[in-house]
Amino acid sequence: MLVVSFIALGALWKTPQFESHAAGRKLGEGLSRFVLGPVRIVVQTISVVLFAVVLAAALVGTGDPFENLAPTWVYVIFWLGLPLLSLLFGNVWRALSPWRAIADAFVWVWERVGREARPLAVYPERFGRFPGVVALFAFVTLELCYSNPSNPRVLAFAIALYSYVALFGMLAFGRETWTVRGEGFAILFAYIARIAPLVAREGRIRLRLPLTGLAGAEPVPGSTLFIAVALGSVGFDGYSRTITWQDLVARVEAPYVLDRPGTGELLVAGLNLAGLVAAITVVLLAFLAACAVARSMVSAPRSLRSDFLLSLVPIALVYTVAHYFSLFVIQGQFAVPLLSDPLGRGWDLFGTAGVHPNIAVLAPNTIWYVQAASLVLGHVAGLIVAHDRAVAIFRDRGDALRSQYAMLALMVVYTVGGLWLLSRG
Repeated sequence: MLVVSFIALGALWKTPQFESHAAGRKLGEGLSRFVLGPVRIVVQTISVVLFAVVLAAALVGTGDPFENLAPTWVYVIFWLGLPLLSLLFGNVWRALSPWRAIADAFVWVWERVGREARPLAVYPERFGRFPGVVALFAFVTLELCYSNPSNPRVLAFAIALYSYVALFGMLAFGRETWTVRGEGFAILFAYIARIAPLVAREGRIRLRLPLTGLAGAEPVPGSTLFIAVALGSVGFDGYSRTITWQDLVARVEAPYVLDRPGTGELLVAGLNLAGLVAAITVVLLAFLAACAVARSMVSAPRSLRSDFLLSLVPIALVYTVAHYFSLFVIQGQFAVPLLSDPLGRGWDLFGTAGVHPNIAVLAPNTIWYVQAASLVLGHVAGLIVAHDRAVAIFRDRGDALRSQYAMLALMVVYTVGGLWLLSRG
């Protein structure tokens, strides 16, 4: 499939298409004003209320993660649902982020009392997106390395810490600057939103062709490492479920289970952290090697890393879909009864506490077909993005094609690796 797509692109896609279509077509002015005005305010208000409920559930709700709303909301509804919303409707996190909503409200009140809302400091450009890398890495470390990431009290601490950093960052450097440089979730969802057919720009909602938002280069420092963390963390999650990794974990923990269980948990957490870092490193080095080979084949005067980086965004998305599709569909149903009883106190606020999720809603074959199809289509999309960028930066068609040999090999490696992880999980 990838090879056929590569041949078709080389034969048919001779001029860049994405940059000329990235701006999109404006939708109705009234619709834009309504969605970006009253609807956004209502959504932000609901977001802050839900944030308060989830934080309260984590702080004072039952300690049972299956009866507490916080774990399901954070790891399923939020972590897996937001990429889907971003893919369909664009950068919705700008309205759904409770931290951005709180900052917007603060600025609104501050300006209404006659004060000027200004950042406390100028953000150092050399920092790029590295603060966002740290934020995303911290979250996936909690999710994949800590022994009990679903513990509501642990989640409460994590939510409070992240909230403090997010709000302080916006206060110190400005809402927009910290959103695009330091707020890990905002950066990730914004990348995925660049695939979407909808975009809000200059106060208007625009309709554009999917993937065209990925046109251009991505020269901001830290961007490559950020995408590597997003992609590598999902890869490690898949590998950590294999028998090979589980056997290794068992061997490391076994000598300490009876006498020193805390030591055993600490060693396993360290092992998982090492595995996570290794997976991120493999993804990063594979991409850098492909870019270096592509550069050598066309004798490019500069690195091609920033030019081809955005081709990894569809792959990061489909890795998430492939690995977590069934979890989102099945476990996501439990949010319905939990919303009526978020603290696990036996409440039935909305009359849904008695809803019984259908855990057999997906057949095994359906799951596999969705996983395999998403992986292949996502890598084809990545190949398209890279090819469009190649014909945009190389005037010679032969150079454009030669630069893509290494990217095709990279996509094949990522696809085979993803399918292997799914078959072993």
